[in-house]
Amino acid sequence: MLGVSFRMSPVSFRSTNGQAPPVHLRAALLAGQAPDRGLYLPVEFPRLAPADLAALPTRPYPEIAARVLAPYTEGILPRADLEALCADAYNFDVPLEPVAGRERVFVLRLDRGPTASFKDFAARFMARLLGRFVRESGRPLTILTATSGDTGSAVAHAFHGVEGIRVIVLFPEAEVSPRQRKLMTVLRGNVRCAAVRGKFDDCQALVKRAFADPALRDLPLSSANSINIGRLLPQAVYYFYAAGRVAAPAEPVVFSVPSGNFGDMMGAVLAWRMGLPIRRLVVAVNENDAFPRFLATGRYQKIEPSRHCLSNAMNVGHPSNLARLVAVYGGHLDEAGTLHRAPDLAAMRRDLFSTSVSDARTVAALREAWTRHRLLLEPHGAVGWQGLLDFEATEPLNGTPAVVLETAHPAKFPDEVRRALGFEPDVPPAIARAEQEPEAYDRLDADYAAFRDYLRADHER
Repeated sequence: MLGVSFRMSPVSFRSTNGQAPPVHLRAALLAGQAPDRGLYLPVEFPRLAPADLAALPTRPYPEIAARVLAPYTEGILPRADLEALCADAYNFDVPLEPVAGRERVFVLRLDRGPTASFKDFAARFMARLLGRFVRESGRPLTILTATSGDTGSAVAHAFHGVEGIRVIVLFPEAEVSPRQRKLMTVLRGNVRCAAVRGKFDDCQALVKRAFADPALRDLPLSSANSINIGRLLPQAVYYFYAAGRVAAPAEPVVFSVPSGNFGDMMGAVLAWRMGLPIRRLVVAVNENDAFPRFLATGRYQKIEPSRHCLSNAMNVGHPSNLARLVAVYGGHLDEAGTLHRAPDLAAMRRDLFSTSVSDARTVAALREAWTRHRLLLEPHGAVGWQGLLDFEATEPLNGTPAVVLETAHPAKFPDEVRRALGFEPDVPPAIARAEQEPEAYDRLDADYAAFRDYLRADHER
């Protein structure tokens, strides 16, 4: 196990809106959203010691996860229990694929978990930790989740059968792929799914409003979206894991992250603030380009309605986690998208490179990656790949190691891959099993009053 080189004290979390008292992880995890509608963020970021960073290449993923997460669970979870939890959650491969023909460029394949998505990394840890808290409290909990693609299936599978927890997943009816949908709608028991006649932003708005609704205070609600800090913390781990395997100790890395709601890229920011050397973070978005325009101009304008793109899990017109990113750089962006205090834009521009990748460029990147490098991607990974190419056009790597995140298995998008490359990817067993099962899900309008009634009816079942 990685050594502890300093005495850790419990990390507390503050709200990005600044009107709620700081809390420790248990309260932040159970609440999901702060009572002032802000998002929780560490008051101070614990830092890993250089000796611990140097030991990363020799450690398996579960051990790295326990070391990175230990400062946050100090005082609420014994270290041995944390290690056992991580070993149970991360029992699948995490491949780093060298890109043929490119020096020190890699793809981090985060698609080998039970739902073939990077969301498995956060959801499995969070389900185990929340399940423990619920058992200790004896109070049941309902998890509300909005998904633009992969979050719903990862959360549904991770929490399926967890005693004391019910899960309700909302997804935009016309904007998830059939395989993404089936991975969540074939589950029964404590999992319930609803297709919303609208966009992901409509689903997310329903969930956020429910958390702030005084009429629902008697319902114990929490979130498994990346508005919950419990989703972000485990996503910092794979940046440490990747850097330890592609770079020398203390050598900075360039990460290119396909980004929608910005939870994944905030995992990188957390890792960076915890001491991981990063040269630049590439924030690659699809045609929902609110962030690159903000970075360029300093003016934030959300996109309403969000634009429908091939990389459907990134169809987010107002990324929730942008509030956290702005807060890290000293600003204040509220949940509605109003910028009350500007962040340090000079520092953001120094640290972050952001680019918007159109559907046409996404398809071109899919083809380029396959024909030139025999690198098989799907639309989200293709956005990340093109993001790295755009970055290199302005700032050559010159030997710096670079990692592109592939966030979903190409088999989740067979039509897009077939149209671009002329063949369909092999199907992982989890997806193949789901395709044989019958679906069951509800349908809802994007109407809050109807959604509140839906929650009430579910609670009384």
